[in-house]
Amino acid sequence: MHKILFLSLLAGPCLAQTVVVRAGHLIDPANGSVTENQVIVIQDGKISSIGSALTTPPGATVIDLSNQWILPGLVDAHTHITMNLPVNPPGGSLWEDKLVHESNGFRTARGLHNAEILLNAGFLALRDVGNSGNYADTAVRQAIEAGWFPGPTIIGSGKIISEFGGQSHEYAPEAGPFWLNEYIDAENPVEIRKAIHQNIFYGAKVIKLAADNNAYYYTEDDIRAAVDEAHNAGVKVAVHVYGGKSADNVINGGADSIEHGFDLTGDQLRLMKQKGTYLVGTDFPLEHMVAFGGMVPLKANGTSDKIIKRLGAAHKIGVKMAFGSDVVVELPGENRADMVFDFLKVWQRAGVPPADILRAWTTDAYDLLGIERQQGPIKVGLAGDMIAVPENPLQNIEILRKVDFVMKDGQVVRHP
Repeated sequence: MHKILFLSLLAGPCLAQTVVVRAGHLIDPANGSVTENQVIVIQDGKISSIGSALTTPPGATVIDLSNQWILPGLVDAHTHITMNLPVNPPGGSLWEDKLVHESNGFRTARGLHNAEILLNAGFLALRDVGNSGNYADTAVRQAIEAGWFPGPTIIGSGKIISEFGGQSHEYAPEAGPFWLNEYIDAENPVEIRKAIHQNIFYGAKVIKLAADNNAYYYTEDDIRAAVDEAHNAGVKVAVHVYGGKSADNVINGGADSIEHGFDLTGDQLRLMKQKGTYLVGTDFPLEHMVAFGGMVPLKANGTSDKIIKRLGAAHKIGVKMAFGSDVVVELPGENRADMVFDFLKVWQRAGVPPADILRAWTTDAYDLLGIERQQGPIKVGLAGDMIAVPENPLQNIEILRKVDFVMKDGQVVRHP
């Protein structure tokens, strides 16, 4: 039985300490290599040295993981931790219902709850890409960074920037622009730049656009303006798009990542490889699509087959990929982390080898988030972040469900 620990959290992140981890098998997902019997020294939350014959500093806390496989923390690069939708709703609204029944404070509390669940499952960084009400994602990040609650690093987008109407369709004019609690309407480069300023002002660390939710969609110039403005401020741009001409505009406009991309063609995937555009495919398992609502099983089956085919093609072509789940429902008996791990079977069915799955769920995802120089890789000078599993995930990727050691910023969160 695992113990859940929050050592040093109450004392705050500035507590000086030295921790030594004896790592039986140290995995570098960037190249799929394994180094045996390493000693990792963490001082004041950062890795100070790694080697096979290091001397334990006086007074250090020693953690023996000689029989474990140690690797960087996992990343979910497309999540909505403040949102949860009912399973198989009988009808009516989904997103809009939240505006009536849930306060921003309640959604912030849910975000902190889900963040803690994911942290304990081994996810040490999350990119939250909108639908978080009135900047509840920023509130979650601030509470975690203040040390009030345990949680992963949060890279939040604030409100989603979209053409008129957000991701809604054909509502009565009398209803008013209810979507503005979740979205910012921006119809041209000037409005897009202003919306980016608003999001960054309120704490966004990434910019999210929705490009193709209506017959009208963003042009290449619109996307280029968003990328230019965001990059000037040091943040990246993620764009919700499925395929078609709007996807061409997103790729050619220089977006850092395409979210979903279910209908991308081979030519578009090759263009993404050429330009270095990440695919965050949100490759839903079949039962998740059914639970999401609005899909009959036959349609879900067809979509599932399409997702597997597109994921396999992207991998074969060599598109850069970072894992993202887009989990916003919870199946009976499963929490948010359980449902995220369900995606492993989709990647396996698409023919992606364990080493490549692991890279997309760790080091490549840290690169997309833009924090790879602060955390992620287990390297000297970076944060003392790592997880451990009892078997080699390069041979059995499903063992990621069995994370039994978690360290964040040199502090033990979970220990076997």
